Amino acid sequence: MKTKTVLTVVASAAFAVFAQGAFPHSSAPVSRADVKAETKAAEKAGTLTPAGQGPGAMTSGKSGPSSTGLTRDERKTQTKADAKSGQLAPAGEAGAQKQDKADKTTKSTMTRDERKAQAKADQKNKKMTPAGEGAAQK
Repeated sequence: MKTKTVLTVVASAAFAVFAQGAFPHSSAPVSRADVKAETKAAEKAGTLTPAGQGPGAMTSGKSGPSSTGLTRDERKTQTKADAKSGQLAPAGEAGAQKQDKADKTTKSTMTRDERKAQAKADQKNKKMTPAGEGAAQK
């Protein structure tokens, strides 16, 4: 008996969900002629935006003058000079990876004995963070 009531409830819920699309919307339907008339009126008023030309549409690819005031050839020669002198940063994620590698390979300013002495002093003054309670690594 319980199975029958469960199936009835499930069937009722499914019918309610799928039947929503079959009922008309609360607003009055608009005829095709009315829509065409509105479109023509908008075209005459100049308020109709052509397809693909509204806000957010792709640009034509042509941009205004350079913000640096340099021509394209001047920018090219500047970039080549920067690349030759090693001042040009790598594109994409490679730049960050190169910087991380450079940071890791830098030599420490302290010797091993100095680091050990510093750690003992911090431990004695209770400045060390207990194991497992440190800040989360990135």
